[in-house]
Amino acid sequence: MTEVQVKGNLDKALKNFKTKCARDGVLSEAKKRKFYDKPGVKRREEKKQNIINSRKRNKRNNRSRND
Repeated sequence: MTEVQVKGNLDKALKNFKTKCARDGVLSEAKKRKFYDKPGVKRREEKKQNIINSRKRNKRNNRSRND
């Protein structure tokens, strides 16, 4: 569980809480678990994401080599 201590300024504590939750991936995990995904659908989505990430990586590597 993510905890933040409030020392006077509630707005700052709320901002710290939100950033900690975002860093821990709490919201994205909750969105993923909101609905059930079949195993085949999960694999398909993971493959798509891996292809996109590899293309981005290749694009970055090619850009740095050309400079």
